Amino acid sequence: MKMRRKALVTGSSRGIGAATARRLAADGWDVIVHYFRSEEKALALATELGTIAVRADVRDPEQVTDMFRQIGTVDLLVCCAGIADFNLLSDVSEELWRDILGTNTDGAYRCCREAIPGMVHNKSGCILLTSSVWGRYGASCEVPYSASKAAVIGLTKGLAKELGPSGIRVNAVAPGPILTDMLTQYDFIDLDSVAEDTLLGRLGTPEDVAELFAFLASDRASFITGQIIGCDGGYGM
Repeated sequence: MKMRRKALVTGSSRGIGAATARRLAADGWDVIVHYFRSEEKALALATELGTIAVRADVRDPEQVTDMFRQIGTVDLLVCCAGIADFNLLSDVSEELWRDILGTNTDGAYRCCREAIPGMVHNKSGCILLTSSVWGRYGASCEVPYSASKAAVIGLTKGLAKELGPSGIRVNAVAPGPILTDMLTQYDFIDLDSVAEDTLLGRLGTPEDVAELFAFLASDRASFITGQIIGCDGGYGM
């Protein structure tokens, strides 16, 4: 009997991560749900998918190492854990800067570092990271977030070159305005105006991004690596 391939989706208690976990499970992946704060939602999703939920603060290298010690080798890593803030850079504290970069960039690095040895041993695997349209173009009052997601682009391209000879693909998805808690937490943002700035005239959904992640994780994308692929409805073009 063919064994199911194992996937870890970080930040999968809600939003894009949860939608991606569900979509991968529908494709036959054995998906492990990761969370940090949203335990109730993570456990509910794990029950729904018939899997386990693991807790780790991706800012903490020891917790990330312990998480991988629990789950073992994965065939697919999807890094969706992320945070954002809306502030002038002059008002961004050292602590907030470290939290955003520590989660969005360093967290992805730590998870990749732990996942790579097993993939190299197996001479196969797939790593998918989450950048952002603002990582490509920058955003006023979201400088730390933009910087963290721009760094993910460099991480993706460099790691794809490093791991390609081992048969491991590395790509990133760069979502635009997606209707998640990260966007709706700012009640001063006019969502209708943001939607009008996309060529398609609407906001994206977590499921839109999940579909792209599922494609990139599949054998249909077997010759795609080192790419930053937008899922943004033509935002800002």
